Amino acid sequence: MGVRRGGTTYYYQDYTDDFVKIAHQDETLPDDYCWIHKNPVYRLVSAVLYCVALIFALFYGKFVLHICVKNRKALKKARKTGCFLYGNHTQPMGDIFGPALYCFPMRICVIASPANLGIPVIGKLLPMLGGLFIPDSMGQMKNFMEAVRYHVEKKRCIVIYPEAHVWPWCSFIRPFQATAFRFPVLYNVPAFCMTTTYQERKHGRKPKKVVYVDGPFFAEPGKNKREQQMELHDRIYACMESRSQESTCEYIRYRKESSCFIGIQQ
Repeated sequence: MGVRRGGTTYYYQDYTDDFVKIAHQDETLPDDYCWIHKNPVYRLVSAVLYCVALIFALFYGKFVLHICVKNRKALKKARKTGCFLYGNHTQPMGDIFGPALYCFPMRICVIASPANLGIPVIGKLLPMLGGLFIPDSMGQMKNFMEAVRYHVEKKRCIVIYPEAHVWPWCSFIRPFQATAFRFPVLYNVPAFCMTTTYQERKHGRKPKKVVYVDGPFFAEPGKNKREQQMELHDRIYACMESRSQESTCEYIRYRKESSCFIGIQQ
């Protein structure tokens, strides 16, 4: 795989290391946080903002990230059922807005950390754009799960980044847990994956972002829920790892650092 000349190297000790810091990183949800809004004014504003976000995503994807999506038609199969879409987390902005384009006309929701509420300006708008923030306490879990079910029943696409942390321009798949794969099993809907790869462009310093959509993946019948969850995890991880081999360059290099130093080298 080629390395872009003059690029940056990030050194990490663990796959949970954070390379993107957000203002108010420790943002938490209030005890009375609401995941489902039925107020008609709220819904109208939400719909308008979502349309604006789609337009922004179109221009940002085309002219900044140079996105090319392969096999997007696979997601058409989920329009009558809703689905869960898993991806590798490599763009702070692109991973928020990109899936809205891949899944159109389905509306998306993104399961995310409450830390994203601390993003300047856009953070507070994310709930209206479909942000489903992970609860901070077990007491909030019931309302969160009801919200997930609500959006599944609305036949929406729920996006999950199981790697959790954003590693900008990362060209390989990091190990992730099977926890997030309980949702397709629980709600009996298909799962898909979108694997972001980075490939050389003829012109320009930054590579183009090529996204491969694969699926649907269904829970294996005849097994208990735990086994189905693990089997879905294994199949999707293997698919994403295979697709990641399509990357042809490293815009940012990630290297394992065995010492106590974690940082960035130009």
